[in-house]
Amino acid sequence: MKIYWTKINKIIEETPEVKTYLLDCPDDFTWEEGSHTHFALEGFNAGDKPNRSLIRHMSISTLPHENSIGITTRIREQCSEFKTILRNLKVGNDIAIFKTHSNVPLKREDKNVYLLSSGVGLATFRPLVLDYFERADNVKQIHSLNIDSSKEFLFTDIFKSVPDKKFTSQFVDNRKDYYEEVKDLAADKDGLFYVVGSDEFLIQNIEMLREQGIKPEQIMLDKHEHELPKFLSFDLSI
Repeated sequence: MKIYWTKINKIIEETPEVKTYLLDCPDDFTWEEGSHTHFALEGFNAGDKPNRSLIRHMSISTLPHENSIGITTRIREQCSEFKTILRNLKVGNDIAIFKTHSNVPLKREDKNVYLLSSGVGLATFRPLVLDYFERADNVKQIHSLNIDSSKEFLFTDIFKSVPDKKFTSQFVDNRKDYYEEVKDLAADKDGLFYVVGSDEFLIQNIEMLREQGIKPEQIMLDKHEHELPKFLSFDLSI
């Protein structure tokens, strides 16, 4: 396993609770849309065993041509040791990244794509949308639906409807409206549904999609392959 040490080159305050940390790109570090990485703070590997409290699994919210590795995360007033340290980091501080992989690249199968996310989960989808804007080949259209009860919606410069590019974006701030929209979107029995958020959020979305006749193979999750059966294999009659 190769560990890449790199530096923070910019910190963007997206909202009062959400920051994007832009990291320098190491020479041979590559990734694709929908990638996640292990993001570690200094000292994580100082002992005999890695200090897991200083490591987090994070989505990369940028594409390689943007020349920075973007990590977007919510940091609340009351937060973990990891987030407390992260909140106090400055431009120039060192960060480690390793084990980078994409579970949710943009599928180009001549179908409609639906991006369903909660809060900062939208960061996972930002690169997919940018990739689609650059090359729309074999994607009929994309519809993004995000729920954020804070009403501090993210990336509104990118997540805005662009009819010419066959891209629509919706933000809602409550669960009732969100799930009504999901039910309507699931009327497309041939669509591809990407879901990003907490495990509870994933399960609720999967249950609704399955009840509407969407098959497990049409549902894309930001999970390793060995984790998928836990979410996608359940008996709807229970």
